[in-house]
Amino acid sequence: MPSPLPPVDRIKVVHFVTGGFSGATQVAVDLCLSALQGERFWPILILRRKAHTPMDRVQALRAAGLEVHVVDSHWFRGQTVRQLAALLKQLQPAALLAHGYPEHLIGREAGVSAGVPVLMQVEHNSRERYTPWTRRWSLRLAQHSAALVGVSEGVRGVLLAQGLPADKTHAIPNGVDLTRFADALPDGVREAGVVMSARFARQKDQACLVAALAVLAEQHGLRPKVYLAGTGPRLKQIQAQVVRLGLQGQVTFLGHHADMPGLLKSQCIYVLATHFEGMPLALVEAMASGCACIASDVVGVRGVLEDGVTGLLVPEGQPEALAEALRVLLCDPTQAARLGAAARARALQAHGLPLMRERYEALISRFATTEAPAAIARA
Repeated sequence: MPSPLPPVDRIKVVHFVTGGFSGATQVAVDLCLSALQGERFWPILILRRKAHTPMDRVQALRAAGLEVHVVDSHWFRGQTVRQLAALLKQLQPAALLAHGYPEHLIGREAGVSAGVPVLMQVEHNSRERYTPWTRRWSLRLAQHSAALVGVSEGVRGVLLAQGLPADKTHAIPNGVDLTRFADALPDGVREAGVVMSARFARQKDQACLVAALAVLAEQHGLRPKVYLAGTGPRLKQIQAQVVRLGLQGQVTFLGHHADMPGLLKSQCIYVLATHFEGMPLALVEAMASGCACIASDVVGVRGVLEDGVTGLLVPEGQPEALAEALRVLLCDPTQAARLGAAARARALQAHGLPLMRERYEALISRFATTEAPAAIARA
């Protein structure tokens, strides 16, 4: 399918991100699709191919009118940089937003080589596998960048702690498509169950939630239904833990669930047990659905969920504390309903996709123009 031609009066903006369709990819895709409906910017999505890049999803994005390119991943990143730089020279965008690690390094390096006038880093997590060499690379690229964006105040703090320039560093919280949660169900219709939707990987802590369920049953006699959505390399490990603790009749593994809004709106409680975050989209979706939310008290979650106001925060990796928070909400439906309503109101007010797009476009507008002068952001 040929790429759509951009209107001549719209500014080309490239978003470069992993083709693994992570949370960072979702943010970039949402920004691109939303910008298509605007009048000022023309979005182009470039994905770095992964072994599991779903080409059917790429084709669906193209069918929706979005220009999408895929560049190869190489064990030697310099080859990917060269391929991306050649593509950028053809596209001649006014701005490049490089999302996530290591894509923000690869993307901005290619942008420097291609002469892209405005380069921006978007950091999506509070903990990444930087090495001393990649940290030096990041500091050097910051000199060529117009802006360095963290997807939460917590992530912005991490960027500052890395020694990146404060005058270029910004926080733009992630947003989600809230229209999918417009008809949240009233509390009386919800099942007194628990949902966690997350990839089964080292970042997330489904093991803590499962251990908390055992504590909840043993100490309080409470056995709520629990729905775990997601896939990933640690799925079998968690399934084995469920069997070992005798929780098979209580825990349901859903895999990739096609109707997360429907699931969230049907249950009372959402749990995000995690070791680290940038700004969790799944938590925002649960808030928007009206769930009473419990989450680990880590960077990236603080500032999204306010303890005792829009949800409950518990210490990271402590099943007993998580079990106690579950007990409180299961035994006090009134408090659960209050927290769920407050969470929904906060999500609707602060985490909509239009607001996120507005903030990014305001930042881009400070630097990018139709003519895209090459002197911008090179100091």
